[in-house]
Amino acid sequence: METIAYIENLPHYHRKNDLSFIKRALNALGDPQDRVKTVHVTGTNGKGSTCYYISSLLQHAGQKTGLFVSPYVVKFNERIQLDGQMISDEDLIETANQILKIEAQLQSGDTDFKLTTFEFETAMAFWFFAKQSCDYAVIEVGIGGEHDKTNVIVPQVSVITTIGLDHEKIIGPTLADIAREKSGVIKTGRPVILGNIPTDVLPILLNQAKSRHAPVFLLGQDFEISVNQSKLNYCLENDLCYQFKRRTQVENFDLAIAVTAFLQLKLSSSKTQVEHAIDETRLPGRYQVLNTAPLIVVDGAHNVQAMSHLLDFMHHEQTLRSGRLYVIITLMKDKDIELVFNEFSQDDRVFLTTLDYPRVAKRDDFPQKIRLKYDYHPDFFELYQQIEQQARPEDLILITGSFYLVGAFLQKVMARDNEN
Repeated sequence: METIAYIENLPHYHRKNDLSFIKRALNALGDPQDRVKTVHVTGTNGKGSTCYYISSLLQHAGQKTGLFVSPYVVKFNERIQLDGQMISDEDLIETANQILKIEAQLQSGDTDFKLTTFEFETAMAFWFFAKQSCDYAVIEVGIGGEHDKTNVIVPQVSVITTIGLDHEKIIGPTLADIAREKSGVIKTGRPVILGNIPTDVLPILLNQAKSRHAPVFLLGQDFEISVNQSKLNYCLENDLCYQFKRRTQVENFDLAIAVTAFLQLKLSSSKTQVEHAIDETRLPGRYQVLNTAPLIVVDGAHNVQAMSHLLDFMHHEQTLRSGRLYVIITLMKDKDIELVFNEFSQDDRVFLTTLDYPRVAKRDDFPQKIRLKYDYHPDFFELYQQIEQQARPEDLILITGSFYLVGAFLQKVMARDNEN
């Protein structure tokens, strides 16, 4: 679509790392971000799945709900959703044209004014949610927190799912730097839900919350999630408890964080509604199982923390099945490639691949010792079909390292299925 091509070819960064351009655009639009109640979610991992769970909980509570997430897995329209449905092509074009109109007005008085891709998308989401008179909108941070272009809201609840190493060149380089940046979503007097936070940077978040008089709910202290053979057990302060179906997804804290955030909104919702909302939520591109014999999984894990959790789960499944694990992987070339590959075991059959996308690693972008250790195939789907043909029913095939790879792979699978 021409509209999407225009958006995705906008600049990705400004010279100044501030919110002045997005604030000017939103102000010219009538500040739509202030006309809808919001939930703001950041974190190194788990923020996308947490957003999906919160959105589902709100919908089951009878709230008209917007959802803004990134990146998309298969189709751009996934980024802006209303009550679980992607924005239609017609609404997308109308919304984009409205932002273009405002941008042109601002440029008439300032020739240097130009929105980046993410600013344009953020403005679209807020304008669309306000136009649709949403009760709530769940907003996923792009990168970081304090300087992220979504950080123009005063949410009902703020969420920080995890703190780990990712995007260090932008919001790092240290874990403490990343924690300080993400703490920027904490707003005065508004509850903040903290998930899987390393103890050495937890004080940074707690001090920020204290300075802003924001009530804190901390995983493992104020709420917890436990797993038994068939159920996930969630309890808030050892008082209010729920049981959910055990999921195939790798993380469980994302579910617990979402429930805790939802409960802080004080909406009328029964125990059964909460349990159904979680159990019925499907997460695109996150431990998405395409086949069981062999087990074929796609997951957009793209940093050390996410890959570690994913491989722990896959190796556990491998032990149960007594099969081989095949991994097809590429990453963005600005990621910690060596650290991610340190998570693989000696027995994992890993294959490098790539995509026709500027940021995606090509053969020479992988460190030399990785290039020497693993085979490289430039055509990821041809590689997959070769592995698929030789895999036994007890084997496992994992496609991972990037949501771009996951999306491209799913498109190829759907096209092949349609041909057959």
